[in-house]
Amino acid sequence: MKLTILGCYSATPRILTNPTSQVLEVQGHMFLIDCGEGTQVQLRKHKVKFSRIKHIFISHLHGDHFFGLVGLISTFRLLTREADLHIYGPKGIKDVITLQMKLADSWTNYKLIFHELTSDESELIFEDEKVEVHTIPLNHRVYTNGFLFKEKEGKRKLNIRAAEAANIDVAYYRKLTQGFDVVNEDGVTIKNETVTKPGDKPKSYAFCSDTMYKEDIVPIIENVDVLYHESTFLETQAHLAPKTKHSTAKEAAAIAKKANAGTLLLGHYSTRYKDINDFKLEAKEVFEAVELSEDGKIFEF
Repeated sequence: MKLTILGCYSATPRILTNPTSQVLEVQGHMFLIDCGEGTQVQLRKHKVKFSRIKHIFISHLHGDHFFGLVGLISTFRLLTREADLHIYGPKGIKDVITLQMKLADSWTNYKLIFHELTSDESELIFEDEKVEVHTIPLNHRVYTNGFLFKEKEGKRKLNIRAAEAANIDVAYYRKLTQGFDVVNEDGVTIKNETVTKPGDKPKSYAFCSDTMYKEDIVPIIENVDVLYHESTFLETQAHLAPKTKHSTAKEAAAIAKKANAGTLLLGHYSTRYKDINDFKLEAKEVFEAVELSEDGKIFEF
């Protein structure tokens, strides 16, 4: 998995900082997560190929998380895109996007497929043979979801020497990597686990957008490899978190600790703060493995 942070600040865009948007590359997919204002400029700046984006996940309908979407859709049209584009987001996202396109007489020449979300329970919203995506119901001022991206179990790794010693024809090697038992050239059934070993451990990434502290998401994201969790406030303004339904850095760390996350990635910083390292310092008082999102930063895990 490779994660590119396009923007990670709250509220309004600034000269050097951008609102929320990320690109997650996993198993051949390039998923766009949220699409704040300026996202397509950031995509160009970081040389992300527009044509590879086929699925966009929008957490909620606050401007700093989706105001860049209609512009990106329009640019895809100008670039004569032909591939379908799937958009996953709260109920109403289809209306707001298609109304702008209707009034501008700018209908796409490719298929827009909206997957509108309404459930308050975690649900599977995307799946293929390699990846699945589940919603993470959050608690914000409007209906909001995070997203859990999970790799599926990959192919098993073949022990060539063991397979040769077991007198297995090479024609069956692929079947072995798929987990099947096979019959060797002597007519004996060879158990898969005797000549293969498990493939690489599947990775997982949880994106928890705007939300107040919400412990009941812990079972959904338990043992996640990397957790991105909003951390709008430091402790000096902790009293603002419940009022605005946001979280502090320490609250994000508490969720990471309870979920046994591998790494906590902080973001959605309020622009009132001059030094985002303070977020890391406060979070590390609760949970050790903390990283900071920064515009343009790339994480590989």
